[in-house]
This record gives sequence, C-alpha cells and structure tokens, in this order.
Amino acid sequence: MNEIDYERDVKIDEQALDTEWLEQAPLARRYAKHLADCKNQVRQLEEKKKTIRSELINEVNKDPKMVLGKDKPNAADIEAYYRTHSDYKEVTEELNEAQYELDYAELAYQQIAWTRKKTLENLVILHGQQYFAGPSTPRDISKEWEQHEKQKQSDKKVQVRRKK
Repeated sequence: MNEIDYERDVKIDEQALDTEWLEQAPLARRYAKHLADCKNQVRQLEEKKKTIRSELINEVNKDPKMVLGKDKPNAADIEAYYRTHSDYKEVTEELNEAQYELDYAELAYQQIAWTRKKTLENLVILHGQQYFAGPSTPRDISKEWEQHEKQKQSDKKVQVRRKK
C-alpha cells in the first residue's frame, strides 16, 4: 500500500491545477482504502477482544477455586479477573490504538476527498476569473504529468531508504 502522508497529500500547487486534478481521484481512493483497512482492523480486534473475554470467563467457570480461590464467584469477581488479565489488557490497548488510527483516517479521508476537492474547484474558478497570473508560454500537460510521476517515484525511493 502507498504511504499515507497527510501533510504532503493535502498540499495543492495552485500553479499546476491540471496535474492536481489528475492526482485527486487516485489520492482520494488511496485514503478510502486506508480508511477501509483501519475499519477492518478495528473489527478484527473487537472480535479478538470478545474471544479472549469469553475464554477467560470459561476458564473461571471450569475451575473457579483454582483461578479465583472461590467456589462460587459472582459476576464482579469474574469481570475483575478478565479485565485485569494481561491478554485482555493487551488486546484492549491494541483496539484503542486502532480506534485512534481509524478516527484520524476518517478525518483525513474527509479532508482529502471533500475539502481538498472543493478547494481545487474554487481555485479553478479563481483561475478562470484570471485571479492568478498565467504562464507566458503554454504548458505541456503530458510532459509535466510525467515529471510529476517521476518525482513521486523518486520521493518514494528516498522514503524507503530512510526507513532502512
């Protein structure tokens, strides 16, 4: 999956609105995919948490004397057992982190898919009203798009090298 870099992706080059528009749909799609991945991870962790809870409750019910030191534990005893168990606490922490990532992914998707798109639309309107000074020579959009794509690939290579 392509790296999600909100700070980079939200920026708009108002001197290259045509290439920005060409990038908008793939960018929104990449953020939608990231959002879907985050939702899937949260669902999986919620199920894992329920499973761990059930296994720990079953463990208490099979041998309450051994696990809790009581013959007849009440619901509060059982809840205290599974909530303080390391496996349950670990999956709860993972779920909280995944939920945080999901919340941020939803906001980022909205900003990229809707706010950035609306900003591009407004910049195009301003450009059409000659708000910005135009270039003195016509632009070759295919050549500029090719350079734009090469620059993205070059940026990716630099990012990968830094991670290693």
